[in-house]
Amino acid sequence: MKKTTTRLADGRELIYYDLRDDAVRGERDPRPLDPVATAAEIRHDRLLGDSVAIASHRQARTYHPPADECPLCPSRDGRLSEIPAPDYDVAVFENRFPSLAGDSGRCEVVCFTPDHDASFADLTEERAALVLDAWTDRTAELSQLPGVEQVFCFENRGAEIGVTLGHPHGQIYAYPFVTPRTARMLTSVAAHREATGGNLFDDTVADELADGRRIVLEGEHWVVFVPYAAHWPYEVHLYPKRRVPDLLALDDAARTEFPQIYLEVLRRFDRIFAVRGGGSEAAPGDGSGESAAATRTPYIAAWHQAPLRAEHRGDFALHLELFTIRRTSGKLKFLAGSESGMNVFINDVPPEAAADRLREVASE
Repeated sequence: MKKTTTRLADGRELIYYDLRDDAVRGERDPRPLDPVATAAEIRHDRLLGDSVAIASHRQARTYHPPADECPLCPSRDGRLSEIPAPDYDVAVFENRFPSLAGDSGRCEVVCFTPDHDASFADLTEERAALVLDAWTDRTAELSQLPGVEQVFCFENRGAEIGVTLGHPHGQIYAYPFVTPRTARMLTSVAAHREATGGNLFDDTVADELADGRRIVLEGEHWVVFVPYAAHWPYEVHLYPKRRVPDLLALDDAARTEFPQIYLEVLRRFDRIFAVRGGGSEAAPGDGSGESAAATRTPYIAAWHQAPLRAEHRGDFALHLELFTIRRTSGKLKFLAGSESGMNVFINDVPPEAAADRLREVASE
């Protein structure tokens, strides 16, 4: 991997990650951009004890541009984008419309491929490994920034999720606090340690392997399962079998196997709602005008890494949570009264049935 760091016209950092060591990245950004001005701030909710990012400037962010105006495509044929090069392997840059900025953290965009019409599932194992290298490198770099407490790499895919740019990309947030979800995990881990003397993450993975009904895919170094109390209709968790706190701690064997496992899982997600058994999963009269087999499954893929300065940081287990808000073709899982009002999820798809379906759609 070759890493090249440069600057965009408004001073934001841009990093190229290339497979070839002889790649040259000398293109300059000629756009007449004004310096980025953000109004991002973090406000603490005294009642709930969590934090909210207030970022009014994001109202002006790019919203569903046509493909020929995509800001994440390479700059070609006289059209300038966020990436000055005419081609790239993986590119990362500071978000022009960040939710977190300055003393409130940092937000970056990760472009997985120059191909506007592709998806992560379309990457080769070599390209997927390069993305993993980029996630790891950015985690290392962002962890050194003053005030950063946790680094979160994630991908939103699909208009149903709320994605405003269709180009295959993810994001990285460097938070100035420990996120509420992680804090709850750490509390549970500490309580489990006190009660049993064991590690909650290790015991959870061991229990899923012993049960077997919710195991979707197992490699030598990774295991993928639908959790016992899955919140979402189709949700899987990917764990390295050797517990590590973050991406930096993965060994070479786990890093080598990850692209094989992850790409297979993503491709299965795209088959969940495909035509099967001579019929279609599509709901009658959904008005979509296309079969479920022709659509990609919307999802969120979220890396959970240990906070940088958490007590007993080594007890945390790096893992990736992948889920879709689609419960069947043409129907979405909405976060309504119980979920949004009380944070009590109601899942219409039994985890065992979800695991069955994800095993059923394995690659031939």
